[in-house]
Amino acid sequence: MDSVCNELGFDYASYATTHPVKGDVQGYANYPEEWKIHYGTQGYHHLDPTLYQSALSIAPVDWSRFNHDDKFNAVFRDAHDFGITDRGLTVPVRGPYGECGLLSVTMDCSDSEWKKLKRHVMGDLQMAAVQAHDTVMQSGVLAKALYLPTLSSREKEILQWVAEGKSQQDIGDILCISHRTVEVHLRSGREKLGALTTAQAIGRAIGLGLIYPG
Repeated sequence: MDSVCNELGFDYASYATTHPVKGDVQGYANYPEEWKIHYGTQGYHHLDPTLYQSALSIAPVDWSRFNHDDKFNAVFRDAHDFGITDRGLTVPVRGPYGECGLLSVTMDCSDSEWKKLKRHVMGDLQMAAVQAHDTVMQSGVLAKALYLPTLSSREKEILQWVAEGKSQQDIGDILCISHRTVEVHLRSGREKLGALTTAQAIGRAIGLGLIYPG
C-alpha cells in the first residue's frame, strides 16, 4: 500500500478481499493506526460504501458517485476527524474463481488536481489492483495451486506485445493477422485471466510470470 501511494501520488491506500477457499476477509491499509482501530471497533466495514457499493461495479468507482446517506456520513464524518478525505477511488478486481478484491486510494486535493491525477494513473492503478489481489490470493497453498490460468501461445504473444506498448493494429501488422483477430485473442486472454480490462490482464499475466514487463 505504501508503494502504491509513493509511486502514484495518493495519500492512503487500502485493499480488501474475501478468500474464495477460507471465506475470511483479508484487508491491508496504510491509514493511521488510530483510524484503523476506530474503523474496526465501530464496525464500519458493515457500512462502508467503498466496499459494498464498489463490489457491485465492474469499473473503477469514484467516491463522488456514492449517495451521502446515513451510512456514508457515519463513516466519512469520523474519517475527517482522522485527516482522511472522502475524495477517493476504488478499483474492483475479479478473479477466475469469482472472488472480488477492492483497491481503494484517497487524496486530499482540489477537483482539478483529482481529475488530472486520475487520468494520469488509472492504467497503473488497475495493474496495482491486480497485483495486490493476486499476491493475496496466491498466499495460500491451495489457492496457488488452482490459480494459474492456461493461455495459448498466441494469447501470451499478443499480451506481451501489448505490454510492450503496441496497439492492436501494430500487433496485427507484426503477426500478419487482422486487428480483429488480435481483439479475439485479447478478449479470450482477459476471460481466462479473470480480468475486467486489458490493463488488468497485463498486470495479472506479469504477476503470474506468463509474460514480462515491457
